[in-house]
Amino acid sequence: MIWSAIHTGNRARRMSDLSSEQEVLSILEAVRAKRGYLLPHHGLLALTAPRLARAYDEAYTALTLDRRSLSEFEKEFVWLPILISTDEAIATHHIAKFKAAGGTSADMETCLRLAAFARGARDYRFVGRHWGDLIEGFDRERAYRAALDALLAGASCPRGLAEAAMAATHACLAQWEEVAIHIRGAYQAGLPEAKLAEALSLVMFPGSVPHFVEAARVWRDLVKSGAVPASPALRLWASIDQSGFDGKV
Repeated sequence: MIWSAIHTGNRARRMSDLSSEQEVLSILEAVRAKRGYLLPHHGLLALTAPRLARAYDEAYTALTLDRRSLSEFEKEFVWLPILISTDEAIATHHIAKFKAAGGTSADMETCLRLAAFARGARDYRFVGRHWGDLIEGFDRERAYRAALDALLAGASCPRGLAEAAMAATHACLAQWEEVAIHIRGAYQAGLPEAKLAEALSLVMFPGSVPHFVEAARVWRDLVKSGAVPASPALRLWASIDQSGFDGKV
């Protein structure tokens, strides 16, 4: 191996510098011990940006490995439709984690149905916008929810969990109207806000941080408008000015 470690005597690292072999192996051994596997980006970051590699691993740990509000089964149930909707074929470890948490083949098929249904939501949106006044008695959200009810008939997952999984999946697909539908649905199903927040946060890695930002905006707007019975803590959050640089968020 060729290692171009150039020590400058201070903490600054030039773009041309690479980590030492010992530093790279130390980082990668810690990642493997924690997760049980390594992916190509782990080594690249360890080699070229060790501080970022450690920060990335810490963020991933806090996001996906640490126990927060969702049980292991609930967390993996949300993960699967997120990963399907973002074409994350490499994330097969989540299938193993889902099974280890008690997920069955029937549960996995429910996750698949939810992901596929999320992709089809645009058709309900299309008909509602363009043909709704031509179809007597048509209500887009009612029709959408009737189809979802049929999809979930006989499924063992709690309704609140399905709502959270759908909110997160729609966020990955940038379908903000549907995100709002399912945030409202999560409240109606009695899902704790902390569980919904954790489910939406899983969007950050496979779905992108900007999509998580927008999902948070959708939730905040629902709280501000009184569309959901938010807790005092979330009402405080919604009352704080959180506009972006251009003042639009």
